[in-house]
Amino acid sequence: MGTYDPREQRSLTFHDAVPSFRDGGDTPRAYLERCLETITRHEATVKAYAALNEDGAREAADAATARYKDGRPLSAIDGLPISIKDLLETKDMPTQMGCEAYAGNFPKNDNAAVWALRQAGAVVLGKTVTAELGGTHPGPTTNPFDPSRTPGGSSSGSAAAVAAGMVPAAIGTQVGGSIIRPAAYCGNVALKPTQGGINRGERQATSMSTHGIHAGCIEDMWQAAIEIARRAGGDRGCLGLFGPDTAPAPVKPGRLIVLETAGWEILDNASKTAFEGLLENLRQAGVTLLRRSEHDLVEKLEQAIVEAPAICGDITRWENRWAQRNLVNQKGEFVSDRLKAGLALAEAMSPDDYRAAMLARSAAQTCHDAIGLLADAAITLSCPGPAPLWPGDIQGQPLAPRPTGDAIFNTPSSMLFAPCVTMPLLGVDGMPVGVQVMGQQHQDARMTAIARWMLDTIEPVIIGS
Repeated sequence: MGTYDPREQRSLTFHDAVPSFRDGGDTPRAYLERCLETITRHEATVKAYAALNEDGAREAADAATARYKDGRPLSAIDGLPISIKDLLETKDMPTQMGCEAYAGNFPKNDNAAVWALRQAGAVVLGKTVTAELGGTHPGPTTNPFDPSRTPGGSSSGSAAAVAAGMVPAAIGTQVGGSIIRPAAYCGNVALKPTQGGINRGERQATSMSTHGIHAGCIEDMWQAAIEIARRAGGDRGCLGLFGPDTAPAPVKPGRLIVLETAGWEILDNASKTAFEGLLENLRQAGVTLLRRSEHDLVEKLEQAIVEAPAICGDITRWENRWAQRNLVNQKGEFVSDRLKAGLALAEAMSPDDYRAAMLARSAAQTCHDAIGLLADAAITLSCPGPAPLWPGDIQGQPLAPRPTGDAIFNTPSSMLFAPCVTMPLLGVDGMPVGVQVMGQQHQDARMTAIARWMLDTIEPVIIGS
């Protein structure tokens, strides 16, 4: 797709096609066919899909076309082509989870979110590639702006499919950084909702996993999320995502807290310069910025989240431990060495280790609650610079620890259970770098409104070619 420039990039969108569906100037079936044409052009390089159901998608698009013709669309996303991360069950496509041990797995069920999308009239087109079991071992997907680079993970295919214009929206999941980071590497917007905001259905095993939306624009991102939540609600024991029936109107923040996180120390100079340039653009627009040196509560939060990568890693490894051990015992030859290495770390943990990580997470959440009245949101980067090069593992050499990129800027929102929205506002050396706003729990709509204002108002920053 060539060099990335956020000022020039035009992503595929859906909401603005709906008026033509209503007046007969376009149809959901014709829109779907354009998506399929794009997949045909780019899939051999991007490799976003683990499975496609073209016949089923055409049937669903024809049904949506008939509903628009009769003036009876089911929802604002009736006819929306959408793809589903291949961790989530779909009744019409296999769910193989990027893992050879699950080759041919076809439970023929719909995940709660997938069910809700179908109820709203969305066209479930395909299953997107995930890193193995949603972990760190990458699948074949490449970055649409440079095939030598990772698209991020574990929602690799979801991010790449949207960035390549194959679909206007896709479902991803995040435990540490698996929605926000790949969206940031691929130049998408994405919502990682408040923990439990979107019903995970069968995917309830870990305490920090969330469903979220990758999209080409804020309007489609919010609409897909709220239509799911209105039908399927949130996780058990959770309030679920709530907010307006359509994307919130843009809201200018009065004050933003700038979070450096542990990622600041490893950030390359070009990305740091670009981010500081964006902060200056916000100041020029009249937004007050508050940094760690300017308030004790911000400094306390920074200190509480500095170990977020380790805390999230320990919690998730422990919670996955027994399921992964059973899988390795049964089908170990079909499981990656990366997963086995993570399992070894989990099996070296004690209940006290897990308890300590849980207490550290709770303490960080308390520090985050304390800054709630200081500002409208926090702002930070969504990834530590452009997507890294990924040539693949080299036989005989140690495994790369983070082949899909570093989640260091993402684990804070995951451990805080906080909603965040990433925006494609930076271009560094011809590649996307995202910026995110993060709020208090259940401020999903507010973060969406602030992100929409920033995308509408703040000039993106470009560094390098």
